[in-house]
Amino acid sequence: MNRVAISAEEVPLPAWSFRIQGYILKVLARLEKDRWDLSVLFCNNAYIRSLNNKFRSNDEPTDVLSFVQGTDYTDEATGETRFLPGDIIVSLETLAENAHYFQVPQDEELHRLLIHGILHLSGMDHETNEGAEPMLKLQEAILAEMR
Repeated sequence: MNRVAISAEEVPLPAWSFRIQGYILKVLARLEKDRWDLSVLFCNNAYIRSLNNKFRSNDEPTDVLSFVQGTDYTDEATGETRFLPGDIIVSLETLAENAHYFQVPQDEELHRLLIHGILHLSGMDHETNEGAEPMLKLQEAILAEMR
């Protein structure tokens, strides 16, 4: 069983955020991930820009960042071994800008960014943003399956 914690920094927690947990759980099941404790943080451009600058030396906002932790731990309440894959940070401002630019609904762009973050936490990466990249092909296939 996977668990998802959702929070917000410098923005109000979106009213729709409760629906995201179920979507993320479906993606994790699709990827055959189990006992993951995943954290998702929604923020604004200023906040994600500061993280992007501090950790990637890119002084600009971005849509999504993934911070890999990759640590097993024992849940004291259950004695179960669990996995902390890391954190996914999503800028709501850039998400809206992307949706407008690509002419897709914001829900679709949000789902794309969450899948993208999960794939990074799963150990995947990409050199470019070209659609032929294996990670991005998988991202789009999962997005299409989950519609």
